[in-house]
Amino acid sequence: MEVGFVGLGNMGFPMARRLIERGHDVVAFDTRAAALERVAALGARPAASAREVADRTETVMASLPTPVASLEVATGAAGVIEGARIKRYVDLSTVGGRTARQIFDRLAERHIAAIDSPVSGGVSGAEKGTLAVTVSGPRDEFDVIRTALEAIGRPFYVGDKPGSAQTMKLANNILAANVLAATAEVVVMGVKAGLDPSVMIEVLNAGSGATSASRDKFPRSILPRTFDYGFATGLMVKDVRLYLEEAEALGVPTDVATTIARLWETTADDQGPDSDFTTVIKPLEKAAGVIVGRSPA
Repeated sequence: MEVGFVGLGNMGFPMARRLIERGHDVVAFDTRAAALERVAALGARPAASAREVADRTETVMASLPTPVASLEVATGAAGVIEGARIKRYVDLSTVGGRTARQIFDRLAERHIAAIDSPVSGGVSGAEKGTLAVTVSGPRDEFDVIRTALEAIGRPFYVGDKPGSAQTMKLANNILAANVLAATAEVVVMGVKAGLDPSVMIEVLNAGSGATSASRDKFPRSILPRTFDYGFATGLMVKDVRLYLEEAEALGVPTDVATTIARLWETTADDQGPDSDFTTVIKPLEKAAGVIVGRSPA
């Protein structure tokens, strides 16, 4: 099918590439000329703005870093809302329920269907086409775009209520934030006590303490100290804040999430928002006076 794609960053580019490789006709836009040239070399047709993408395609997907960026692309003066052909807007970003509902309401005024479709699985999942794709919106519209979503991962339809997929994604990400920070904390404790961090990870992975952090993030990015997993600390902080906003609006407890948020805010202050989120271990190392793993040769 013909698909518009806006946002060719760490996640967006491999998703657009997967669509092209699956035979979809992709019209793409990014504010960075180099990213647009790169995807055009794979066969995408470049556009000069998000609005132009929506002038040329009925289905527009977007992968954007912040709620502000998503609102601007969806509803701004040069956004998809002004497009001549667009019928549906598929937001692959994590923006929270409030922003998703704002976009839904604004696009509905122009008879454009808004579909929340945040993805989970990181850059590796985007490159392999194994992302978890959580979807909420009109069921008939989901059926139209299903093959495109299957090009980037496994779609899970959670309902037609605007923002429902965002709620599910935030629940996933607060758990991911939790297990990475908690695993980092306990490994730092073990190293301080004289344990070998590689052995610790092996034991955790063989027992009940295994997590996505111990199975993947530690072996790949923390123990070798490359800190190159591909997800920014600032984006994790954004997701944690969005979870707290939604949980507080619902009136549910946030004791654990509030503690986790403090750890991630500390990491962003200490390492910078553009640092890889696996650097969450560095402030803990600094406080304990230890280093986990070894630098690459």
